[in-house]
Amino acid sequence: MAKLGFIGAGNMGSAIMKGIGFKLSDIQVYAYDKDPEKLAAANAIHCQSENEVVSLCKYVLLAVKPQVLGEVLDKIKPDVTGDTVFISICAGISEKFIRAHTIPDAKVVLVMPNTPMMLGSGASAISTDDKTSAEEFMFAKAVIESCGIAEIIPIDKMKEIICINGSSPAFIYLFAKGFIDYAEANGIDGNAALRLFAATLKGSADMLTKSGMSVDRLIKQVSSPGGTTIAGLDKLYEGKLTDDVIAACEACTRRAYELSQ
Repeated sequence: MAKLGFIGAGNMGSAIMKGIGFKLSDIQVYAYDKDPEKLAAANAIHCQSENEVVSLCKYVLLAVKPQVLGEVLDKIKPDVTGDTVFISICAGISEKFIRAHTIPDAKVVLVMPNTPMMLGSGASAISTDDKTSAEEFMFAKAVIESCGIAEIIPIDKMKEIICINGSSPAFIYLFAKGFIDYAEANGIDGNAALRLFAATLKGSADMLTKSGMSVDRLIKQVSSPGGTTIAGLDKLYEGKLTDDVIAACEACTRRAYELSQ
């Protein structure tokens, strides 16, 4: 039975543990968190320290804040071996950073998850390099896919992908807020508007992935000439919505590079 240890049992770490419990019965899960309450709630064998996790487990999932990861890696360095496989969900952290704080040839799988993973509906980007075997990488991918989907991307694009799936839920929520605020300002129940908009998001997502149509064609399909949708789209184009989205993505990426230093 494979042994997978978690360093960090917060929202994302706990979500992955939950997914493993539902879908992967052949994995023994261990966990450590400096917060006793989080550790007590973890669906895992509890460890007394980060070092114990590493000494017991071949696979070590790093689920701490990026700002403290360096300190954690420095602490566990004596227990890291050439057989250890790190699975990092720390945003903006590169494989070079992890190796600089552990061993030069450390095996690293990088993952950019998102918060819908907490409901089993995650969308994660995943990557590695040639130091990790195909078998080890597929193990890590199966772990992440236990609570959603995972797409393989080049390892040198892990910072650029953050805005696409990691940060974008917050952007979508802000977009949704505008529609809900408008509904309430016009005497429509906010909860009803939220349910309608959320269902529309799900349906639109299905259209994007299952209809076979391009984004431009899908927009055109909804937009009758001279109709209400065109009137609204004109305002969004006037406000340069797509330019603002790109600017937000660029800001995310710049911050990711800053955090990786």
